[in-house]
Order: sequence, then structure tokens, then C-alpha cells
Amino acid sequence: MFARLGRVVVHHPWKVIGLWVAAIVAVLAAAPEFASTTDQSAFLPSHYESIKAMELQERAFPQNSAPAALIVVARVDGAPLTEADSASVLATATELAGERVEGVTGVHATPPSENRLIQVIAVQMDKVTNPADSTQGDAVKELREQLKPRVAGTDLKAGITGMAASTLDQTESSEKGMAIIGVTTIVLILVLLLVIFRSPVIALLPIIVIGAISGSVNGLIAMAAKAFDLEMDTSVNAILLVVLFGVGTDYILFLMFRYRERLRAGEDPKTAMVSSVTRVGEAITSAAGAVIIAFMALVLSSLGMFRALGPALAIAVAVALLAGLTLVPAVVSLLGTKVFWPSKAWRNEPKGARFAAIGQALGRRPGAFAVVSGGVLVALGVLAAGFNPTFDLGSGATTDASESVVYNKELLKGLPAGATQPSDVLLHSPGGPLTTEQLDAYRVALTQVPGVGQVGAAQLSADRTVADFQVTLAHAPESDAALDTVKGPLREIAHAAAPPGTTAAVGGITSVFVDFKAAMNHDYALVFPVAAVLIMLVLALLLRSLVAPWYLMVSVFLGFAATLGATVLVFQHIQGDSGLIFTLPVIMYLFVVALGTDYNILMVARLREEAQEGRSPREAAALALRHTGPTVAAAGVILAGTFASMMLAGNNTLSQMGFAISVGIGIAAFVMAMFFTPAVTALFGRAAWWPGHGDRPERGPDRPHEPATVGANSGGWQP
Repeated sequence: MFARLGRVVVHHPWKVIGLWVAAIVAVLAAAPEFASTTDQSAFLPSHYESIKAMELQERAFPQNSAPAALIVVARVDGAPLTEADSASVLATATELAGERVEGVTGVHATPPSENRLIQVIAVQMDKVTNPADSTQGDAVKELREQLKPRVAGTDLKAGITGMAASTLDQTESSEKGMAIIGVTTIVLILVLLLVIFRSPVIALLPIIVIGAISGSVNGLIAMAAKAFDLEMDTSVNAILLVVLFGVGTDYILFLMFRYRERLRAGEDPKTAMVSSVTRVGEAITSAAGAVIIAFMALVLSSLGMFRALGPALAIAVAVALLAGLTLVPAVVSLLGTKVFWPSKAWRNEPKGARFAAIGQALGRRPGAFAVVSGGVLVALGVLAAGFNPTFDLGSGATTDASESVVYNKELLKGLPAGATQPSDVLLHSPGGPLTTEQLDAYRVALTQVPGVGQVGAAQLSADRTVADFQVTLAHAPESDAALDTVKGPLREIAHAAAPPGTTAAVGGITSVFVDFKAAMNHDYALVFPVAAVLIMLVLALLLRSLVAPWYLMVSVFLGFAATLGATVLVFQHIQGDSGLIFTLPVIMYLFVVALGTDYNILMVARLREEAQEGRSPREAAALALRHTGPTVAAAGVILAGTFASMMLAGNNTLSQMGFAISVGIGIAAFVMAMFFTPAVTALFGRAAWWPGHGDRPERGPDRPHEPATVGANSGGWQP
């Protein structure tokens, strides 16, 4: 199949390029706008309590909602507000209300805090139903501009925080981060490919090809999101960018290493490209298949954000694979050996002394290499037990200097930590109106809950069958203490104290996070095992073995644990963060498990190839490391480097993601695939291929026998 594909592409390159151009144009013309959301409740199924509370609140109070933004006013010198200061705040609120800013439905000054250190102006806004709607963000920008001259030259300072302001600052931070990630990714790919191939043509090839297909990838994802009603998280764009460039460059790299090898073997450029697609096609297709399966397993998640993320990344990998097997060979077949210009190094066989020496050492003492590399993975993996998930996405997704973060800290000087996003306890009486006595008794019960700072008076629906008690927690709404309060005593007492014939539900962002945590635990128990079984099936079919898939998956599991342990060590123990973003294990699963399997497939496929040439298990391990080591190392450096660029985005969320994924890929390439897998395979010997006898020679019209020593820098599968 791959030989036929290679011949068609190489002999009809302009038709292939034309089909790609037509497909890209068609997708861009038909695709809807790619939209994402920061509303965490949008990702939860409706059976969770937080969603039930939100739906009840929207039905009972369609015109009312918590303030979308909070204008926090304090004295510049940090002293308590005077009566004159408070009067000035009231005047400012009246003036801002008179500006009639689009999207703002109400501006109301609240009394100063008990210690008079701050005073808040609550801003109500139209509810946002479309993720692409920028009305609230534009309103915050306008209010910030209106606010500046009103406090300039006075003893007061003011800034805007709250959900709308935080979302705006996150969006702006994300846009800056995306620009940094994009530039850094492209520069890294250019520099590393220049070092490897010494040719600006090859260095530019992935940038041009992947840049050309990136728009169609976003279009296909937008189509899928619209067709299947998928909600995309705001972090998808950053992850998609590095996945597309990182994985796409890897596949191009595998192809070009083999193309260079076939040219050195004496084939003409067109024949060499047909041979490259023939020989590398099955390996990278199998590797991409394992990655796509790992991504698609997320459709089993109970969280909408992961159900959407999995297919989105699977689409990106599938398009990158298709481009690597068709578009890139078509372009290279037109360029021929000019693709290596101006370098002449492609003509000469490198000695590969470094990888040859490492391979020989591994072949002599595979047990030592297995123990040392496995020991490193286990030692780091032990630290993973200290993982503490955090739900502080707001401050983590923007810089500490952003206005919403700065004035959230000011707000906490005068109000309980939960004041920015209070919880709501909804009391529902389907049988008739709630009485004053019931409401008063219920409010008293809520005020006695440990961890609750304040409980507001009940807000009643028009028919008095639903009461909303606004509960301000004593701790920040995303903190572990707040989650414990809502999960434990608040929900327990809210349900137990509900009058006979009524029901209660706890809503608000903290309740959403509690339900998120429960959903994540469900996903860990379902998605990970299903993905592991599916990936093992791919490995078993590719390798025709029931033994090798088991220890390959063990190595991937150890790599996952080691990556999480390294991230815990750096961020929780060294940097002193309270925890890591709660989505990190799933994000790591996506890349460490999927791409770790990717590199393992490339290495073990070469191991099998050497065994088919009649090598002993230890000789096969030594030669596989010599031949495939440079390819895996180059691919690992490029992919780890592209993900490491996320650490430059300027916010903690992307920094943690970038660090974890880049370290995970480094572990997958330089510990698992390069040392642990070949060492363990050598120790298993011929039993590794049982029962399919994958170490026996295979021949066919498209797979002629060749010496295993051809191409010291070859990568991929060459049976």
C-alpha cells in the first residue's frame, strides 16, 4: 500500500499539490469560526449538582446574576476610607452608570468593608451565551478607560476585577502567549533543522508545509465542534499550535532521514523518495495511529473540555500524517537533491561513532542499562504521589501584574476571600411558596457552616418557590479549603437543613470545581485503561507479538509517573506552588503516553528489523540504537523544544504544561525509547516476539532484503 502511495505521489507531484490547495481552500471557505470558552461549567454534564443549581437559578432569576465585574476602590496610602472618600466612590458609581456602556445593565456602589480598607462598585452585565461574544470584555475596557480620569490626582486608586475582567486579562495574556509560542516554535524548528541537515531548504520545509495546512486543521476542528456540539477550552489553541508543528516536524524528519539514507545507498532521487514512503510509511502510520487512538479515547471523558480536546488533537495529527506521506514527498520529489542545498554532507555516510559506542555498551550490558534507566523512572515516579491539583485557573492563566489579579488582592484586604466569586445555595419548594420562618431558619443553618464567611439574605423568585442564598466562603473560591467546605459541610448541611418538601442545591464556581474533581477521578478510572488496551492492540498488530506490548506499556506508564514526579518536584517543592493545574495529568497522558508510544514504536520496529537480518537479540539492540538513536534524539529535541516554548508565555498554567510535556517527551525519547526499551528487549531475547516470530526474515516485492548496516542515521522501520 505504501509503495503504491509513494509511486503515485512522486510521479504526480503537481496533482497532489493541487489537490491539497483545493482541499485547504474548500475547508477554509466552509468552516465556521473557531471559538473557545472560559466558562468551566460548560464542560460538565447536567447531572452534577453545580449544574442543577445553575439551571434552577437561571429559570428562577432570568434577569438577575452575580456581578460580572467588581470595581475595587482603596486609598493610595493604604489607610481606611474616609466619609469623603466613600462619597467620592458613590459619585463615581453614579457617573459610570450614566455613561451607559454597552453591555452594562447596572452599576451600584456597596457600603465600605467593615475595616473600611476597600469599597466595591458592583457592575452587572448582559449574560454571555456565545463564546465569541466580546461584549463583556469590551465593557471592561471601556470602564477601565472611564475610571482612570476619575481617580487621577486623588487619594484613591481603583481597578476592575471579577469574572469579566479576569476573562479579558486571560484572553489578552493568551494572545500574547500565543505570539511568543508561535515565534519561538518556528525559530526552534529552523535552528534545530539547520544544525541537523545544514540546509535552509529543509529547515523551511516544515514551516511552510505546516503553516499552509494549519488553517485547514482549525477549520476541520471548528466543523467537528459545530457538528458534535463540542466545547473548546481556551488552552486548545496553544496546544494545537505546538502539536501541529511539533508532531508534523517529527514525521517530516523521519521521512527525510530515510530519504537521505536511500540516496546514500545509490538510489536516484525519485526512487529514493518512493523507497522512503514505502519503508517509513508503516512505522509512522502505526505511530500516528497510536497517538490518534490515545487522543480519541478522551471521547469517553465525562468532561466536555476533554471530549472536545481529544478529537481536535486527533484531527491535527491525522492531517500532519497525511501531509507527511503525500504533500512533503510531492514537494521533495520536485526539488530532488536541491532540498539539501547548499550542504554536500548528504552524500557521505557519517560514522555515527557516539551512538555506535552507546549501542555497543548497551548490547554488552543490557541489564545494567535497564536497571539504571528504570531506576531513574521509578525514582522520579515516587514523587508523583505528592501531586496536588489546583483549580486556580484565573491567576494561573494570566500574569501577576494584570489588573484583575492586582485588585483581587486589594479586594481580599476588606472582604472574605470568597467574595470575588461567591457560592449560591438554591432552596426549591415545588409544593408552594416558601415562608419567612423557613427562610430565616435555613439562613441561620447556613451561617453555622464551618468555612463560611457570610450568608446574604434570601433572594426570592417571583412565585416565592425558589430562594437564592449568596454564600461568601472564608477562603478563595478555587482553594483546597474552599473545595473541602463545599464538598463536605456546606452541601451536607444545605441538604439536611432543607425544610420538608423542599430540595437544595449548591452552585457557584467552587461547586463546579468540586464536581470537576469527581469527574476527573471518573475519567482516570475509565479513559486511561481503555487507551492502554487500545494502544496495546496497535502494538500487538504492528509487532505481531503478545509479549513486547506489555513491557512497552509498562515503560510508558513509568515515563508518565516520572514526568508527573519531575513536575511536582519543580513546581510544588522547589518553586513552592500550592499545586499543579488539575488538568495536567490528562494533558500529560495526551503527550507522554501517546508520544512515548510513538518513539517506542520507532525503536522497537528497528529492533525487529535487525532481528530479521539474523542478528542476536543483543546485537539487534546495539544496531537499533546506532541506527534509530539519532532520529529519535533529533525528533525528541525538536518536539520537546516546541513544547518548552509554552514556558515563555508568561502565565503559570502554560508554564506548567510546557514544562511537563517537554520533560515528558525528553524522558520518552532519551530514557524510555533510547535505553529502557532496547535493553529490556535484549533481555527478553527472541521471546519478545512471541508468538508471531516477528524476528524472522520477511520479504516481498516491496520490501527487498538489505544489509542492516546501511544508513547510520536512518530512522523508522525498514524491513
